[in-house]
Amino acid sequence: MDADVIVVGAGPVGLMLAGDLSAGGARVVVLERLSEPTLESRASILHARTMEIFAERGILHRLGAVPDAGRGHFGGIPLDLREADPENPHAGQWECLQSRLEPVLQEWAVGLGAEVRRGHTVTALTQWRDRVQVVSVDADGRTHGHTAGYVVGCDGERSTVRELAGFETAGRDATREMLRADVLGVDIPARRLQRFPYGTATAYRRADGTTRLMVHDRTRVPRPHPRETDFADVRTAWERVTGEDLAGGTPVWLNGFDDTCRQVTRYRRERVLLAGDAAHIQMPVGGQALNLGLQDAADLGPRLAACVTGRADDGVLDGYHRERHPVGARTLANIQAQALLLFGGPEVDGMREVFGRLLRMGVVRRHLARMISGLDDRAESRTAERDITHPFSTHGSSIMNRLAGKTALVTGSSRGIGRAIAVRLAREGALVAVHYAVNEQAALETVTTIEKEGGRAFTVRAELGTPGAVHTLFTGLEQGLKERTGEATLDILVNNAAVTGMDGFSPEDVTQEQLDRYFEVNAKAPFLIVQRVLTNMPSGGRVINISSGLTRFANPGQVAYAMTKGALEQVTLHFAKHLGPRGITVNTVAPGITDNGGPIFDVPEAVEQMAGLSVFNRVGEAGDVADVVTFLATDEARWITGAFLDVSGGTLLR
Repeated sequence: MDADVIVVGAGPVGLMLAGDLSAGGARVVVLERLSEPTLESRASILHARTMEIFAERGILHRLGAVPDAGRGHFGGIPLDLREADPENPHAGQWECLQSRLEPVLQEWAVGLGAEVRRGHTVTALTQWRDRVQVVSVDADGRTHGHTAGYVVGCDGERSTVRELAGFETAGRDATREMLRADVLGVDIPARRLQRFPYGTATAYRRADGTTRLMVHDRTRVPRPHPRETDFADVRTAWERVTGEDLAGGTPVWLNGFDDTCRQVTRYRRERVLLAGDAAHIQMPVGGQALNLGLQDAADLGPRLAACVTGRADDGVLDGYHRERHPVGARTLANIQAQALLLFGGPEVDGMREVFGRLLRMGVVRRHLARMISGLDDRAESRTAERDITHPFSTHGSSIMNRLAGKTALVTGSSRGIGRAIAVRLAREGALVAVHYAVNEQAALETVTTIEKEGGRAFTVRAELGTPGAVHTLFTGLEQGLKERTGEATLDILVNNAAVTGMDGFSPEDVTQEQLDRYFEVNAKAPFLIVQRVLTNMPSGGRVINISSGLTRFANPGQVAYAMTKGALEQVTLHFAKHLGPRGITVNTVAPGITDNGGPIFDVPEAVEQMAGLSVFNRVGEAGDVADVVTFLATDEARWITGAFLDVSGGTLLR
């Protein structure tokens, strides 16, 4: 073979990927249509997560001083991106023209061993079981064949690789168009995303004397190929929107784009993968497109390098789709929202007013700033894939969306502690299956709560403790997962469902029927669920069993319940040892008295008495337990297994 990997496209994304692959030991050939690095500057903004990635790889210092590009915006409404993480030295947005970035990335990638072949236009692609062949035509019209183990298309929104390999896209076509130009010799007022009756315009003078113009004319119908524009188009649109004449200006660079919003349904088709705009087409609002693509490359590079060098099997590449497709979908969604706020007419004035008020709230500003900056998507790959040795791997993770790309099942999550756990896991980025036995409305309320926060969830019904219940549970679970992710992989299992409250006032009052019911739901069902989930759970999965402080604290009136929870703790202990070789952790979380919404917690005297049992002198909240469970589900807890975590607020210290 000519290489382990052929990368098509020597833009920022392709060069970033080539460097990572080379650093990981892969032989890389990059095919690029252009004979020289571009002098265009379609993209010019770098965000915090990208700056972190560049710093990790030693690229940042090669760029030299990167100017601060200002505070940022959401749909044209001012938003200081430094609020994403005030302690992060890279928080904010930074100006780095594409014409400056590409040569630096090429020098870096070539220095690591990548070969860049310019002047090659790809015309054909054929996959076999063990290789891929790409045919290209060079600048002299000669045809070349290139063979490699894998091909990655980083060739932009009109990706030839995407078309030749038969990738499907989903989304919508353009409804609006925007023009951009770098112009010399014009003297017009500086403005930032200023709205006019007929459109929106931006103008700012750069240090080199050029003025960057961007204009959206709402009366203009999108063209099939908006990039094919000329200065007359820009002048006409600018004058119509602002009333100003650009006569006398000399264009240095022209560009048009629209608000097409499309994403491939799969980022991988056997030995062909896509990254950057080849995988997702979006309006470049706020500079997110370039950053999204660079972060795609940073995720894919270590996986693919490990695969072609034999450090991991082919299955590691499926994690790329699982990690990056949801991130891309969320980014496209926020870009659509911003485009509507920014370019809509008078019909969006009310919406802009509402968003303006929301952005006065610190929690909203921080959430949106993290989303745009990529800091909410800083979660690393699955645990098994994190073990891949790579020069740029780190073990840091953000405090938001640490579970991006993961899937979770929380049994008994229609209310109480289970609901809090489901909401918290979804808040960290997991797709959550909300299990219930009979109260569908309550389960739907959990899903609604999750979706209102921007998370993803679906319901699954099974009455645990009845014949065939575990089969019913997994039938619904697998169907729901496949509909949303294309596969039935489950990363996180939380055994929370339980029955309680059937004990009498003394152990003598417990009936055999009650005892059977306790064991069926609280002990037998979790055991069977863990047993069954092992066919769905990949290496590095998480099993978390919810027990009770009553297994360590004598309360004769709850003896039957405590017996079953003690049995559940044995499930934890023995499965932890059994599943250790697969990198799956199994742990027990034991809450104390926790407000689950029951009527007793509406009685002040009872609450005061219960609070006195905790060293913190308060009753536990469902969120207290959910936070601990979430921690155990993340990579930070990768070295904890077989543990009993006392989450009783110190009740067991007495």
